[in-house]
Amino acid sequence: MSSSTSIIIYIERLIIDGISIPQRHRPLVQAALEQELARLLTHDGIAISLQSSGTLPYISAGALVMNGNTNPRILGEQIARAVYEGIGQ
Repeated sequence: MSSSTSIIIYIERLIIDGISIPQRHRPLVQAALEQELARLLTHDGIAISLQSSGTLPYISAGALVMNGNTNPRILGEQIARAVYEGIGQ
């Protein structure tokens, strides 16, 4: 991907079933998700089918494998990887 490529991702709503995230951790999860998703997109790119005005009404990211660790940063990174699976190459 060229350095002049711009990717805009707007996530209107993120639904995570089966996990309760305390209100105080939500901004930390969001920041980690944004940072990891940006890293993945910068490093690995986006699916060719989405490179020219790809709009998706939803992405089914699949299941997260939780190991009992409720660290907000790790959770955000795991969510980002799951989302990336739906839009990556």
